[in-house]
Amino acid sequence: MAWIVLIISGVLEAVWATALGRAEGFTRLGPSITFVVALILSMAGLAFAMRDLPTGTAYAVWVGIGATLTVVYAMVTGDESVSALKIICLVAIVGGVVGLKALH
Repeated sequence: MAWIVLIISGVLEAVWATALGRAEGFTRLGPSITFVVALILSMAGLAFAMRDLPTGTAYAVWVGIGATLTVVYAMVTGDESVSALKIICLVAIVGGVVGLKALH
């Protein structure tokens, strides 16, 4: 159960990070509200998962999922350029996350 909650929390990290960028310094209400709600849920899920998982592993997986999805979303929407080197770096992050899960 902890791993499922951690994965969902990582997805929510990507949501709040993206919303933060779109909130334009908290001047846009919708993205600002999305940021706050996703941030609270993401942190609560991370805290829940850390009851059963080591802090370092949980945090690294949470950040890895969030960072990867944030960049992929930005690439898909055209907010971020796509390059072979960026793809390789994202694959390395995903590989690290999978490795941490496999070694746990």
